[in-house]
Amino acid sequence: MSNLESTVSSPENDVAAQSAVVALRRTDLRGRTLSLAELKNAVPRTAQSTVTTAEAAVQGIIADVRGRGHAALAELALKFDGVAQDHPRVPAVALAHALDSLDPQVRAALEESIARAKAFAQAQKPANVDFQVADGAVVSSHWIPVRRVGLYVPGGLAAYPSSVIMNVVPALAAGVQSVALASPPQKDCGGLPDLTVLAAAALLGVEEVYAMGGAQAIAAFAYGVAAGSSANGAGEAIEPVDVVTGPGNIFVATAKRLVKGVVGIDSEAGATEIAVLADETANPVYVAADLISQAEHDPNAGSVLVSTSVQLADAVEREVVRQAALTTHRERVTTALNGPQSGIVLVDDVDQGVAVCNAYAAEHLEVVTENAAAVAARITNAGAIFVGDYSPVSLGDYCAGSNHVLPTSGTAAFSSGLNVTTFLRAVQLVNYNKEALEQVAGHVMTLAKAEGLPAHGDAVAVRFP
Repeated sequence: MSNLESTVSSPENDVAAQSAVVALRRTDLRGRTLSLAELKNAVPRTAQSTVTTAEAAVQGIIADVRGRGHAALAELALKFDGVAQDHPRVPAVALAHALDSLDPQVRAALEESIARAKAFAQAQKPANVDFQVADGAVVSSHWIPVRRVGLYVPGGLAAYPSSVIMNVVPALAAGVQSVALASPPQKDCGGLPDLTVLAAAALLGVEEVYAMGGAQAIAAFAYGVAAGSSANGAGEAIEPVDVVTGPGNIFVATAKRLVKGVVGIDSEAGATEIAVLADETANPVYVAADLISQAEHDPNAGSVLVSTSVQLADAVEREVVRQAALTTHRERVTTALNGPQSGIVLVDDVDQGVAVCNAYAAEHLEVVTENAAAVAARITNAGAIFVGDYSPVSLGDYCAGSNHVLPTSGTAAFSSGLNVTTFLRAVQLVNYNKEALEQVAGHVMTLAKAEGLPAHGDAVAVRFP
């Protein structure tokens, strides 16, 4: 049954709608058979020039932090955040004060989110494997946590205490012993990160917190910062980490890409994006609200509707205009929805819609179609999939138990969202006794000879004179 009739309208809403100029671009793929490469080119994306510009700027920031340490961090904090600082470390007393002054309702919501995230994280932990290949021959795979992690929590247009939870909970569940967290300094918080962010860190027992934002925070974690490298010779060392995780804007995502290899990263989580795969059964009011909810994050956020129904697309667009005019951050939302990264893609049927969604590889994908669960099972490329009318992306942002740190910009085709295994390494152990080695010694020597590596064979032969 269609939900098109549920579109809400009233005279006062119609007047408000006139102030929000939203024109979602339309891409009509009906009647066309496209290759995967053509589908990837057809879906809305952020302009490539933006990415190129970000990379040049981020390379300079990384080099500056590596070369001048705390002095560079202080200058960048003043330049980008308007905050003067000698050292970015947040004092323990500030963390305690933030938790003590936290609104009780916010604390209760954070605690519920933490509880659900912890339960799911514990369930994700992979088991060690000890496999007996033959008598006296055991090969094992043991999961070992990394030594130290640097977790990034964005700031600026909004505060993200939820991202503290999403970063910290799986790291602790993995058994990481050294956890450092960074979030941008705020002028109206006395140069500290957002106080709710600090409170969430305190709730989770994180003691090492830094007022650092953007690409400079990623650089500081990846390469470390020497003690005494500020302009006045002060500043304690920031020890380098093994893994950097966390969401952020295009500059954070670019920094993570550039330091990958020096450290591990979770994914390239840049500006947020949502795709909604919907047919004529979808509720346009819900779909429009969900598109707007992601556009609220960032003017560069992407909101994409993939639909089999022109009637639904028309209804969603009317609803987007109406709701955007009424939302608090209407200017930001309007900019995002009008950008090249947002739009409506019309398809012949659900099969083509699935192909488009797999080519797009959305950070968040909502499936609101008939038999939504079965359709969702056909999606292979997405950071997280939200099934049906009552699993909106905003649920996953806060209290679903899932993680909202997810790959963006098509990288969901080859990378995963943040989870416990992000902070674990699978280390293989080989334990053969003499008899077990002797059983395959001839094969080892044969293969070594075939590869032109006789010393490999000799390393076995010497054990059986």
